[in-house]
Amino acid sequence: MSLQDKAKAVAKNIEGKVEEAIGNVTGDTKREASGQAKQVEADVINASENVKDKAKDVANIVQEKAKDVADAVKAKARDVKNAVD
Repeated sequence: MSLQDKAKAVAKNIEGKVEEAIGNVTGDTKREASGQAKQVEADVINASENVKDKAKDVANIVQEKAKDVADAVKAKARDVKNAVD
């Protein structure tokens, strides 16, 4: 997760907590619900960023494994060529 996205999610969560607390203190259920919705939005932002991070990790692992396989195939091809020569 980029630092900027993390900061946005944290700010949205704090904004939601403050709004929920104000709604709770004043008895304004709409404001309270709006604050809760903002907290859920922050959770969604965090979750989507975590998914992106995991996808990048998996892509890097796949790329590394593909390189390992390609290197192994090249080595075997050299071995076969040397055996034939």
